[in-house]
Amino acid sequence: MQYPEPIAKLIEGFMKLPGIGPKTASRLAFFVLDMKEDDVLDFAKSLVNAKRNLTYCSECHHITDIDPCRICEDKARDRSIICVLQESKDVIAMEKMKEYHGLYHVLHGAISPMDGIGPEDIKVPELLKRLQSDEVQEIIIATNPTIEGEATAMYISRLVKPTGIKVTRIAHGLPVGGDLEYADEVTLSKAMEGRREL
Repeated sequence: MQYPEPIAKLIEGFMKLPGIGPKTASRLAFFVLDMKEDDVLDFAKSLVNAKRNLTYCSECHHITDIDPCRICEDKARDRSIICVLQESKDVIAMEKMKEYHGLYHVLHGAISPMDGIGPEDIKVPELLKRLQSDEVQEIIIATNPTIEGEATAMYISRLVKPTGIKVTRIAHGLPVGGDLEYADEVTLSKAMEGRREL
């Protein structure tokens, strides 16, 4: 049985979201149909508002509603350290930790030759421009522990080290509360590499 066109379009729309297959999209579409009209209108306005009113910070490229973003504007932040991340959602994860007080640089992706993504396709040139400031003494590369994330980290490290700026990489390994028996070989290897004295 075919759905009426309005609900078929709604299902198609939900399927464009990551991780949403036909069954979940159908369930979401029917949920929306059961919502109060005011709630649906508020939801639609929120989507349009986010799309229209959010931009990227001209300094760190994090998603923001003001430019420069609140993090870059904050004079209390340590301007000698820049943490390099792949996506804006990574900034939010770092900020939840409340331990890091430096600045950020969001790459908006990772180098992936298989997908045709090179350094010029992500915000590497913008990072290098920021590093020309005398204030920056260290960059912390916090790209994901994937092949692409590691390749990006190595590429940036090779470019930055000759400038005399300290380049560090976040540690990878076993999560707190994890069991050794469930860890894969790569995770165990990274945990051994990142071991420290007690």
